Amino acid sequence: MTMKKISEIKEEFKNLPLEKLEEHIGLYQDDERKGVQTFLTTQENKLSRYREELNRLDSISFYEKKYSSYGYVCGIDEVGRGPLAGPVVAGAVILPQDCKILYINDSKKLSPKKREELFDIIKEEAVAIGIGLVPQERIDEINILQATYEAMRMAIANLKVKPGILLNDAVTIPDVAIPQVPIIKGDAKSISIGAASIMAKVYRDRMMTEYDKMYPGYGFASNKGYGSKEHMEALRKLGPTPIHRKSFIKGIWR
Repeated sequence: MTMKKISEIKEEFKNLPLEKLEEHIGLYQDDERKGVQTFLTTQENKLSRYREELNRLDSISFYEKKYSSYGYVCGIDEVGRGPLAGPVVAGAVILPQDCKILYINDSKKLSPKKREELFDIIKEEAVAIGIGLVPQERIDEINILQATYEAMRMAIANLKVKPGILLNDAVTIPDVAIPQVPIIKGDAKSISIGAASIMAKVYRDRMMTEYDKMYPGYGFASNKGYGSKEHMEALRKLGPTPIHRKSFIKGIWR
């Protein structure tokens, strides 16, 4: 039997699903060539990281399993409470039971590229997704906390199915009849809340990138409306745009 070239073996592993990695490593364990064994070591390390990620996913699925008797379990999170400009956005996500979407986490712990990748995967695999958005005018009118609650209620209302229970990142949302479980730092402790944080973050980031084209000079594409040095200098020099929160920029501009 002709022995495969090392390059051919590497090609086999190139697009191999992670769940088949262990089995495929076993096919070449008896190949004594140094190049093969060195390559297998890299794959075993990859397998080890995959197992660690599965364990982490199991850990952050604790609340979803605990409250599974309620039916659809929905994670809720928001992004954009602190910026000087732009809306506050909330995400509501119902994932399938025993969801195995790798690397879901608090959106702040993920790179922009990874968030974008996960946004598309979650959008494809979720049972339901709701987005709620409250613009800067409404934030000025009712304050950021009430606007955040309003965005969360909108996100829940925009789900195509009704959840049996809500897992919220730290807060209890007023005027919602569905049972709620507030979880401190929930975006890192609940896979559903983590998914919601990713959906809200990417949705809002894309909006701020578009606003950057409409209102150049403030750096909205990079700072997303937060008070970066570039943003503050532009605000003092150019004045506020229509998307600035007037209640947030008192004392910074006039």
